[in-house]
Amino acid sequence: MTASPPSTTVTEFAESRTSTQKGPRGFIAALSAANLGVFLATTTPLVVTLAFKIDHISDSPEDATANLALVISVGAMVGLIVSPLAGRLSDRTTSAWGMRRPWILGGAVVTLAGLWVVGIATSVWVVLLAWCVVQGASNAALAAASATLPEHVPRHHRGLASGMIGAATPVGVLVGVTIVNFLDDDALRFIVPAVIGSVLTVWFVFTLKDHVLPEKPSTGLSLRQIFGSFVFNPAKHPDFAWTWAAHFVVMFGYGSIASYLPYYLRDRFGFDEQAALATILLANAITFATMIVSSLAGGFLSDRFRKRRLFVALAGIIIAIGLALLATAPNITTVLISHAIIGVGAGSFFSVALALATDVLPDTDETAKDLGLLNAAASLPQSIAPATAPVIIAFGAATPLGGYTFYYLVCAVLALTAAAMIYRVKRTT
Repeated sequence: MTASPPSTTVTEFAESRTSTQKGPRGFIAALSAANLGVFLATTTPLVVTLAFKIDHISDSPEDATANLALVISVGAMVGLIVSPLAGRLSDRTTSAWGMRRPWILGGAVVTLAGLWVVGIATSVWVVLLAWCVVQGASNAALAAASATLPEHVPRHHRGLASGMIGAATPVGVLVGVTIVNFLDDDALRFIVPAVIGSVLTVWFVFTLKDHVLPEKPSTGLSLRQIFGSFVFNPAKHPDFAWTWAAHFVVMFGYGSIASYLPYYLRDRFGFDEQAALATILLANAITFATMIVSSLAGGFLSDRFRKRRLFVALAGIIIAIGLALLATAPNITTVLISHAIIGVGAGSFFSVALALATDVLPDTDETAKDLGLLNAAASLPQSIAPATAPVIIAFGAATPLGGYTFYYLVCAVLALTAAAMIYRVKRTT
């Protein structure tokens, strides 16, 4: 009788890759497509369609602003809770189909259903409930998908891989904004991007050579472990803590810019919905074009020079410059230039920061859970920032600067703070 092969942990699976491997053939392209699909489906609403949808079913522009803040905030809080929890469950999944694929596919299907409900809803409360479903499902899919990067790509190639993934994100949003620019129906504005995004995600699922956990964990998932999915010990893992904090701070400043841009254009320049939509399309095209270039360049250069912190810090400074320019924009041309600058910084920041995070993960056997916590650093500001943005804008309106000028300057300061934080990370260059 032949001996059965020894079981392997996720750590051993990842470390079995040789130093010359860049990952399985086609893996990075498929993972990039999956990220493109998820962000095509879920970020297009945050950039433009959710604001207009809520405007159409609210009683007044003032109600629309408050309702948008409520929907985005609560939805982001759901994503914050689901992301690390789904990641931990993914780390323990013993399906014969793999650890990650069931979560990615399930998340894509539920996201599609939720966006369909958002599109046809006639009540703000229905939009709120459906958007919470979308945020929970999409964050579960992203937590599982993100875990495949350190499992399949060796450390010294992750900058380029993260750059390609980062470049796919703005492409997805740009495609989504372009599509909805030609759609007048609220439902189609949500459903069409969601269908395309689901197809791309399913492609990744069926091409992924997922790791199969050979045996169930020896202990069940206790209540303490469930609550432990949402925390880590910053004293024990200070590098991951500072990386998490930098993500949180930059997203707090960056995360609400797109959501409030329709109202900014309406209030500051007197644009109607169609003019605002056309301007948003152009602004995002410029932003995403520069993000694509800087994502790829930042990822490649950070691998080439073996420097992560430098590129992340420079990116934070560039974001701050773009936000300061947006804060004082006297015309649309300046708004577009500011978006180009913000795109340069954001592309490099999010791509290289992801590679940096995979270098300082607390536990390689709980990759999805820890990367889910990193995703939470993006989700939590999306919950808090929209709720605080109206307060900051209202406070700024009482100052000589004005509401939006004050708000975007606050965001610029936060981006600079994130740039400084990243140098507290010591276990990487």
